[in-house]
Amino acid sequence: MDSTSSWDDERAQLLGHRISELGLAIGGSRVERLVSRLNDELAARGVAFHPPVYLSDEWGCPDGTPLIGVPFYLADERLERIEAEHAGAIESDDEAMRYLRHEAGHAINYAFHLYERPEFATLFGDYGRPYAEHYPADPMSRDHVRHILGWYAQKHPDEDFAETFAVWLTPGLDWRTEYAGWGALRKLEWMDAVMREIGQLAPLPPELTDDDLPVDAMTWTVADHYAHEERLPIGDARQFDGDLRRVFATVADAPAGEPAARYLTRHEGELVARISYWAGVAPAAVRSLLRALEERASALELRSAGLEAATLIELTAFGTAVMMHWRYTNAFRATRAEVGT
Repeated sequence: MDSTSSWDDERAQLLGHRISELGLAIGGSRVERLVSRLNDELAARGVAFHPPVYLSDEWGCPDGTPLIGVPFYLADERLERIEAEHAGAIESDDEAMRYLRHEAGHAINYAFHLYERPEFATLFGDYGRPYAEHYPADPMSRDHVRHILGWYAQKHPDEDFAETFAVWLTPGLDWRTEYAGWGALRKLEWMDAVMREIGQLAPLPPELTDDDLPVDAMTWTVADHYAHEERLPIGDARQFDGDLRRVFATVADAPAGEPAARYLTRHEGELVARISYWAGVAPAAVRSLLRALEERASALELRSAGLEAATLIELTAFGTAVMMHWRYTNAFRATRAEVGT
């Protein structure tokens, strides 16, 4: 049996397992090494509180609870491989540390109730403001730090705090120089002062609440986990026909060209990673768009005729524009004139 067939069999078995029955644990996994690195960074900055970490369905810090949830797939190399197949890539150590520093910011905010301080509202805004999953962002804003992709600090005051903390914590980053002249520098200066004040304090040990989702409570299968990925409200995908015709050729113009649908499928992983990176959106959402484009390219019988690299650039630019539009509007609207009758 070749390695491909062996992996196909192993993947199928893993996808059919309940996540809670996989025996996943932080100890001995990549997660343990990353958490140890986070704790070293906190200690180096004089922060005694090291938030407890548990395996969950995604990155997160339950609202109001000073705990850090880490995606379960990071605790098993085989599950990382499955995640990479779905998302186009797996978090590198650098990316994972960015998330950990961010979630540590949430945990410290909750542990010490920093959101109750008057300065919090002055600097970051109203902590009680409702969350909006899709939010307008100003890429040129100098009032917010830049840490996680997607200008995440602009999503909510709680996220602004967490991102500011993450930048403050990042080893080797001279944030005073990096953000000199920015409005965000005031937030960083305040963060530095507060951490000096509370750094050696120890909050009460946190406990899991009903809002948390530890891995032993994830009784659905790995396949179910990916079946619930985010889908875009595209509606009629014919709205993209004109764009696809600009990128690809017709059968008459390129009879020997690779079918565009096959081209999109072959480059799906790379396109998901690129578009997700530049648009700051979830890989699953990008994949949903690409699957719609693949279906339309097949229906239109389009062919790939240009240089492969140039076509990838065009598709990346187009996909990024579409996803940015979705980020701002949370909808795809096509008129009758755009899609035909």
